[in-house]
Amino acid sequence: MTSLTSSIRPATTDDAGLLAELIDLAGEGLPSYLWAAIAEPGESVWDVGARRAKRQEGGFSYRNAWLIEADGKVAGSLIGYPLSKAPEAIGPDTPAMFVPLLELETIAAGSWYINVVAVFPGLQGRGLGSRLLEVAEDRALSQGCRQTSLIVFDRNEGARGLYERHGYRVIARRPIVKENWRCESDESLLMVKNLAVTDFDRTS
Repeated sequence: MTSLTSSIRPATTDDAGLLAELIDLAGEGLPSYLWAAIAEPGESVWDVGARRAKRQEGGFSYRNAWLIEADGKVAGSLIGYPLSKAPEAIGPDTPAMFVPLLELETIAAGSWYINVVAVFPGLQGRGLGSRLLEVAEDRALSQGCRQTSLIVFDRNEGARGLYERHGYRVIARRPIVKENWRCESDESLLMVKNLAVTDFDRTS
């Protein structure tokens, strides 16, 4: 397999369209399903995704994103940030689809949460996802977090294998509320990794 020359950089608003694609790839179509419900007249789901990625705040903001480029082209993305040590209670009006995910995030309170790790098809299996996880761990340590966390769907065996090879373990799970979203998985899994201070030997 031909080796790739890769580099990592912070995302900008100009990357919003690519971020929308990668966010949806990581979420197995759940983001675009949700975006369709909030699209304004004349907007496509990708317009909504890009609009949300351009926001200054929010989980999917470009300000929380890094892109990995392979041979000069964007190949994948990492989106992550620290979770509050004292998360807010899940309100009674929270949509049912979000409740299991928010419950898992609450369990991971205080960790550095990896919201998205995604690499475009055709470039997967070439070490790019591993590099993004290394960046996540470096960012976590630089921001005072000693644990990283992520949520993965149970039948996404490729992603689960990657995370397990990097030391992540499942500590909790919740049933997926699908509504009309089509998904083969049945559960969302919370995986965590405890970081040692000596792991902070890479530059982010």
